[in-house]
Order: sequence, then structure tokens, then C-alpha cells
Amino acid sequence: MEQMHDVYLLTGSNLGDRARMLSLALQHIREKVGRIVRRSSVYQTEPWGFEDHRPFLNQAIRVKTRLSPSELLSALLQIELVLGRIRQADRYVSRVIDIDILFYDQLILSHKHLTIPHPLLHARRFVLAPMAEIAPDLEHPVLGMSITELLLLCPDPLQVEAVQVGAGYGLTPRQRGGR
Repeated sequence: MEQMHDVYLLTGSNLGDRARMLSLALQHIREKVGRIVRRSSVYQTEPWGFEDHRPFLNQAIRVKTRLSPSELLSALLQIELVLGRIRQADRYVSRVIDIDILFYDQLILSHKHLTIPHPLLHARRFVLAPMAEIAPDLEHPVLGMSITELLLLCPDPLQVEAVQVGAGYGLTPRQRGGR
């Protein structure tokens, strides 16, 4: 029997019906990648690395998969393509969907097209906040710190706020104490 791998992904969208894009990404991940074990709340976040007035919705997801890292990357790129993502040449831009591999077990990998853990996750509040919700004690295999510790030390000043996504995909600020 093939080994199951523990993978953490981050989905994001700041174009079109953002909540619907995250929902469709989840559906495709279930079909093509593996079993979704846990997912964070949806967070509304300011764009990181470029100027845009349209905020992102982001969500962290824990998935059990049999795919290898390269198969996983290929599957995620295919999902992005199916959902309408048009890749720009090595720069940050608005997008209908983005799916990043954050962690793959405790693997440390550095290839031309894939680096695991994600090389910038420790500097991005929009990654760390949803990750802290679903895996606060997960240790970064390179930095040797938990997600909670990384979030406390994160220099990123951008606003990150959990929001509720309603049945009609309307957004309201998340109320304290509830999910």
C-alpha cells in the first residue's frame, strides 16, 4: 500500500467571486489530490508584494495524499488552469486562484520549480494566521520553530482578518468566539 503524505496547502483569490473560487479549489483538491483532513476559516487579506485595492481570500488546508511532491505540484497547476488562472512571468499579480504547497510531511526540497517548505511562508501573515488555526504546533523543518512562534515573530504588517463566508458567498467580519 502506498504511503500517505501529510500536506499543507494555501488557497487564495482576489479576482471574481473569490469565495466560490476557494470552494471550487477545495472540490478539485478532493478529487485530484486527496482527502481534506482540516481547513482553516477563510481570511480576508491585503495583497502581499504588490499594490491592488482588491483584497484576497485565503484558506489553509491539510490534505492526506499519495502523490509525490512533483505529482502534487502538477495536479495543483492543472487545477489552477482549469479554474482560469493565467500565470504571469515571475511577478505578483491579482489572480482568480492560487494554490501553494506550504509543507509536505517534514520534507526539505529545493528544485528549480518547487521548494518545500514554501520559502516565504514565515514572512507572510496571510499564510501563518490560517496555518496557526489548523496546525499551531507544526514545526518548520528548516527554521525549527512552530507556526505559532513564526506568527508571533512575523514582520509582515498587512491586515489579516477571519471572515464568514455565507451560503450566498457574501462576506461578513467573523464574530468573536464562533466559527
